[in-house]
Amino acid sequence: MKKVIFTVLALMLQVSIFAQAKKPTIMVVPSDNWCIKNGYTTTFDEMGTLKTIPDYKMALQNETDLLMTIGKINTMMSDRGFPLVNLETAIKNTENESAEVSMMSSKSGSNLVESPIDILQRNANADIIIQLTYVINQEGPRRSITFMLQGLDAYTKKQIAGAQGTGEPSFATQTPVLLEEAVLAHIDDFNTRLQAHFDDLFANGREVVFQARVFDGSPADLEEVFTYQNESLELGEIIENWISENTVQGRFSTTTYTQNVIRFEQVRIPLYDDRGRANDTRRWLRDLRNMLNKNPFNLVSKIYTRGLGEVWLIIGEK
Repeated sequence: MKKVIFTVLALMLQVSIFAQAKKPTIMVVPSDNWCIKNGYTTTFDEMGTLKTIPDYKMALQNETDLLMTIGKINTMMSDRGFPLVNLETAIKNTENESAEVSMMSSKSGSNLVESPIDILQRNANADIIIQLTYVINQEGPRRSITFMLQGLDAYTKKQIAGAQGTGEPSFATQTPVLLEEAVLAHIDDFNTRLQAHFDDLFANGREVVFQARVFDGSPADLEEVFTYQNESLELGEIIENWISENTVQGRFSTTTYTQNVIRFEQVRIPLYDDRGRANDTRRWLRDLRNMLNKNPFNLVSKIYTRGLGEVWLIIGEK
């Protein structure tokens, strides 16, 4: 009996240690403000609307100081045990995919709309994006740096940590050196906030938005009644029940419910799937799509990811 108790306690300790040791994957990027002020932007068409976004590739290719400064923050975070996604490497990995994504469409011709930043962040698979803004101040022969770090949840875009300040004037000429001197006083508190957010994700799931929608030619709308598991319910109610069963502690809220659109917010999906792989909205929703494809529904549907943190299931065709 004592041996059994000891074994159980040992397993519980291992799980506890793993949960505490697991750290969020991060990626450091220049902020929108820095890119716009320094002229590193590009535009793209999103459903007929032109949007201006940062051009990270051009910024990294032309600003050696930026490349070195991001490298310095990466080193500081790595020294504190945070797994990193290198921005420059992530950009190279997404370039081959961009043409394929832009050509993807449904059989009816509906286009897949995804911004370059969404593509970058999805492929980078980072939990947290750290936006960096900095300005160099010149005081005679001495220089100082004013900086701001913003830790953003990659899925919700909500700020979860922040640090800002101005370093002491120094005769140092290298921007990364000035940044390190300025950031050192703030980095540990910043990292504590990042870790606290990730611990919440680990315990309570990642927050996403989910919409169920209907194509024009769908044989059933969301108010169609089906008999499933000995209950006669509207399709929307069956989807709602599935979400309740497949979220962490059944946490979600239904904000819109019509015959053609149901919107669910604050949907908490598990951080990892049952195989221990990092979860995402598409992987999480596949089981629902497969369920609706079988009896008694026999409904074809399309999973459409709208950036990282929002996913749609469009019923009626692919």
